[in-house]
Amino acid sequence: MIAELADLEPDARRCASLLQDLLRVRTVNRSPLDPSEKDESDGEREAAQRLADFFADHGIESELLEGFPGRTNIVARLKGSGELPPLLLNAHLDVVEADETQWRVPPFEGRVQDGYLWGRGAVDMKNMAAMSAAVLVMLKERGVPLKRDVIFAGVADEEAGCVRGSLWLAKEHPDKIRAEYMLGEVGGFSLNLFGKTFYPIQVAEKGTVWLRATYTGEPGHGSMPKPNSAVLKLAKALTKLGKTRLPMHPTEAVRGFVDGLAKGLPPIQGKVLGRLTTPQVAGLILDYLVKDDGQRNAFAAMLSNTASPTILHGGNKVNVIPGRASVAIDGRTLPGQTEAAFLQELRAVLGEEAQFEVFHRADPVITPTDTPLFAHLGNVLRRHDPTATPLPYLTVGFTDAKAYAALGTKSYGFSPVRFDPTADLSFSRMYHGHDERIPLDGLAWGLTVLYEVVSEFAGAKTL
Repeated sequence: MIAELADLEPDARRCASLLQDLLRVRTVNRSPLDPSEKDESDGEREAAQRLADFFADHGIESELLEGFPGRTNIVARLKGSGELPPLLLNAHLDVVEADETQWRVPPFEGRVQDGYLWGRGAVDMKNMAAMSAAVLVMLKERGVPLKRDVIFAGVADEEAGCVRGSLWLAKEHPDKIRAEYMLGEVGGFSLNLFGKTFYPIQVAEKGTVWLRATYTGEPGHGSMPKPNSAVLKLAKALTKLGKTRLPMHPTEAVRGFVDGLAKGLPPIQGKVLGRLTTPQVAGLILDYLVKDDGQRNAFAAMLSNTASPTILHGGNKVNVIPGRASVAIDGRTLPGQTEAAFLQELRAVLGEEAQFEVFHRADPVITPTDTPLFAHLGNVLRRHDPTATPLPYLTVGFTDAKAYAALGTKSYGFSPVRFDPTADLSFSRMYHGHDERIPLDGLAWGLTVLYEVVSEFAGAKTL
């Protein structure tokens, strides 16, 4: 495994150096959902400026755009002949928080150690920002004739709902980022199961329904317990929610993912896994045959709408039984499922007494797989990894694809990186995890794959 940046080839070294620079900028997103509330996030302007400097150093013009103080987005464009519509490369510059007491190395130092580049954002997703910027420079330096404009967007605020980033860009500056296709997160990473290598390519993502569920009861003095208080009603409801799996609704994307996995696995495992998209037996398979907790949770979230309680609020004095108690719930809906249908499923668990207040919503996104670009992504992956099995994939989170879908853009999650199948490390463990890091050789591999995808699809080569 490569140990230092100096061991990398020049293009990969330049990309890794830029990523290291970006990792050293603390861009932790602490922004509230409501843009009118105080916004304490920082660092996105500095990260965007560093990308602007990188582009300027290589003769590429870029533009910094922000609709909220400090929440800066950067857009750069390489012009093509215009024979075909643009291709957009997208990456968000913000990251989630990192508990430094749980990391082996400081999360914002950009340290190279043991063949990895460590730091919050190494795989989510400053790696894609660095690779995309490097790809634009490689296209320019090589004089690749382009039929499509190639656009790069480095955006703010994805980790808190995209309001100050891609959603704002799509609303206020649509022509700067309008494209036929977009490549972003989540996908293109190697997934090693039972000795086989799969590469998920995101073609769909769940919708978002964030709500509060509130219970009421008679208030009173804390010295005289009330068995039917608002807090106890809430506690009973959450206990039931924690033990309940919402109904399963296998989608086309999940069927394609599960079927592809099943075909690539040994016969026994493949046969069992293939039944996951049969709702009548899927629960039994998850509960009794899928031994890995992470895999069980991931498959369960792909097959059902989900509701996770996240924020509790009750009284404000220890000796007063409050008359109201509420919980904020992170609801996620599958493609094909409506908000109303999800709330009906949730109501069946939490009861008629719960008062629902939806305070944020976003529709699911789905992109067809019968496109030239989707086929091209698989072909390039197989070219650089003959063992590769590309698969359509549904992510259970949200991405900037929601903003671009509103402009008619077809979005695929594809920020390629290869993990050593013999190492105890995976994309899923690094995503928002402690000790987030990316293998330098895997990053170099991803840069090569992404460059060939873009140069061939946007260039003069006929696919």
